[in-house]
Amino acid sequence: MKIKHLCIILILLMILIIAFPVCNYALSKYGSRGEEVKKIQEKLKAWGYYSGSVDGIYGSQTFEAVKKFQRKNNLSVDGIAGQKTLAALGITSGGNSSNKNQTTSNNTDLNLLSKLVHAEARGEPYKGMVAVAATVLNRVANSKFPNTIAGVIYQSGAYTCVSDGQINLAANEQSRKAAQDAINGWDPTSGCIYYFNPNTATSGWIWSRPQVMTIGSHIFCK
Repeated sequence: MKIKHLCIILILLMILIIAFPVCNYALSKYGSRGEEVKKIQEKLKAWGYYSGSVDGIYGSQTFEAVKKFQRKNNLSVDGIAGQKTLAALGITSGGNSSNKNQTTSNNTDLNLLSKLVHAEARGEPYKGMVAVAATVLNRVANSKFPNTIAGVIYQSGAYTCVSDGQINLAANEQSRKAAQDAINGWDPTSGCIYYFNPNTATSGWIWSRPQVMTIGSHIFCK
């Protein structure tokens, strides 16, 4: 009877393992932070794919470096350091502690970024909405700005919608989708950190910034 019970237990364990595999791998992507991102940057820098700072912030430079590495190694070119990319980099991880421990924080960031997009870019073409979100993330990755989404958005004088209270409006689904697309790595601006509407801009300084492109009613600048 004991052997029979043991066999039943082993069979049940095998069924559980097949039905619920352990997803014990990392997923670092644009916006991620932590020691794993540092390891990725260190490897890419040592191998000549990355020239930025090893700061543990998965910004646009890290994103592009990962894509170059993936292209060179015949991996899926998506800029996301998933299981296969990490294995090719020689990085072993039991999961991305940054993403795993910051689920609530990431949701808060998405909600706030969605509100910023809604307040600043509702009515703009969808690409323009993603572009506005991308400039926020580009500031986060830039050492001249605060290193969090909240820090960038609430930096004194940075956004009119914070001053006039529109940041508190509920974001619609399109704004949320645009914010998520930017977080996932889509940057239509190619690294811009400023934007302005030439019809309403009151700052002479903003006109001095190198202009890269116009999307909808916004000019995007470096």
